[in-house]
Amino acid sequence: MLNDILAGAGAPAVDTGSLIKDTTTASFRQDVIAESMHRPVLVDFWAPWCGPCKQLTPVLERVVQEAAGAVALVKMNIDEHPSIAGQLGIQSIPAVIVFQKGQPVDGFMGAVPESQIKELIGRVAGPMQDPIEAALADAAALIEEGDLAGASEIYAAILEQQPDNVPALAGLAKMQLDAGEIENAKRVMAMVPEAKAADPALAGIRAALDLAEQAASLGDLAGLQRQVDGDPDAHQARFDLALALAAAGERGQAVDHLIELRKRDSAWNDDGARKQLLQFFEAWGVMDPDTIRGRRKLSALLFS
Repeated sequence: MLNDILAGAGAPAVDTGSLIKDTTTASFRQDVIAESMHRPVLVDFWAPWCGPCKQLTPVLERVVQEAAGAVALVKMNIDEHPSIAGQLGIQSIPAVIVFQKGQPVDGFMGAVPESQIKELIGRVAGPMQDPIEAALADAAALIEEGDLAGASEIYAAILEQQPDNVPALAGLAKMQLDAGEIENAKRVMAMVPEAKAADPALAGIRAALDLAEQAASLGDLAGLQRQVDGDPDAHQARFDLALALAAAGERGQAVDHLIELRKRDSAWNDDGARKQLLQFFEAWGVMDPDTIRGRRKLSALLFS
């Protein structure tokens, strides 16, 4: 299930069937020694009569699947193939031995808890990354590359598993906003459960949505620009022009107009220019270059 999300995220598809297999004395060298040159291999020594083995093996399989290719699992029935276990000195089962680069490097005996299995994998293959977190990171990377369709598929896959996943909802809503699909963005935001409505990850999306709705009701850029050119103290026209410019992606110009408006009349519309700048910054994000530039300009104006 989670592996499907990772595969949809643009990561190489992992065939869990190839990661979990039964082996024999004859195929041990290929299944374990050769495979361990590429990734750690957990060898599960078991027998049909072993009750703890029946408890451990499903847990092993689940954890290996969740590791999404970081390790492989090979199962060996010691009743049918006793020689390898004998060579390794295994006297009781279940026993799990980890092979890496052709050598046994770690392991445990007994039906240990899932957390201990994950700790073992962490030692030999590095900490296991949560599949959802990995998928979200892949979606962000695809957006940076311009592959919006791929990112959208990832978000959809995540939401199929976790319908209330706020980062996925926020990412999907932002994609719709960036594409100018305001109504679609609103529908995505409506999917956020009430209990998670105050999540900080959604604040910027709401601010951006408010801006987009405001900009949609404004006149054309050229007309607003003519009003400001004809009367530099046409504060409402300058304010509307700033909103329209921001919606058109001209963020730097939008900031400059609001800074100019506040210079001319700091009290206009209950300090509306400064408040609008703050909404811009929230919508664009703290580390956005235009946010950083705008905060510097506003700070210089306020504290000069």
